[in-house]
Amino acid sequence: MFITFGVKDAIDIFLVAFLMYQIYKLMRSSGTLAVFSGIVSIIIVWLLVYEVLGMRLIGGILDKFISVGFIVLVILFQDDIRRFLVALGSNRGWRLFYSFFKKKDGNSEEQKYIASVVLACINLTKRKNGALIVIKREMDLSSYIQTGEKFCAEVNARLIENIFFKNSPLHDGAIIISENEIKAAECILPIAHHAVIPKEMGLRHRSGLGMSIETDALVIIVSEERGSITVARNGKMSIDISAEDLQQILSGDKKI
Repeated sequence: MFITFGVKDAIDIFLVAFLMYQIYKLMRSSGTLAVFSGIVSIIIVWLLVYEVLGMRLIGGILDKFISVGFIVLVILFQDDIRRFLVALGSNRGWRLFYSFFKKKDGNSEEQKYIASVVLACINLTKRKNGALIVIKREMDLSSYIQTGEKFCAEVNARLIENIFFKNSPLHDGAIIISENEIKAAECILPIAHHAVIPKEMGLRHRSGLGMSIETDALVIIVSEERGSITVARNGKMSIDISAEDLQQILSGDKKI
């Protein structure tokens, strides 16, 4: 009996391999690679016992274990699964596909905030005032906005500087910018516990990096100790960048 192998089978294998690779990357970045290895080991044992060797009793037990274990994994790793789905949805290929259906305004209204943010960062670095500025992209940030003081104000350099002034009651935490408006200040961001960053970087940088891992937002971190600008996006950081680089990153002319 011959085994037929067609284009559909090749696509099937490719999709499974791609999914497993993405899960591997997710587990590696979150520090749970050992869990991924254990899951793969159980699946391989189950396939060998049930499908190849035909041992139905132990195979049935493993089958039930995998069914229940999947629900348990979803509960335990719901944050990691959400991060994986966000990363998948913000993939460049999907965004290009989405752009065909998205209405374009043909103007620069979406980037009105850039000049004000860059100017504020320049002045903050001169005074060595720390800052965390979150720029919303595609993902909804309502849950993070709820953690801070909500207000609706047009993005203004002086306003940003006043928020992060050392004696200001709102200087701790982050501001979130969406649709050319500051939606909230003093927001609490997730901390990147497992990421390896330089020792001279503190909690503010870990929070900015954590936000870039959890969401597709672009995060600007102004160091209070060194008076430098760092940008984080998609779990990557560009350290000690100039004002010109910041403007190019915000406008999309330069990648991190």
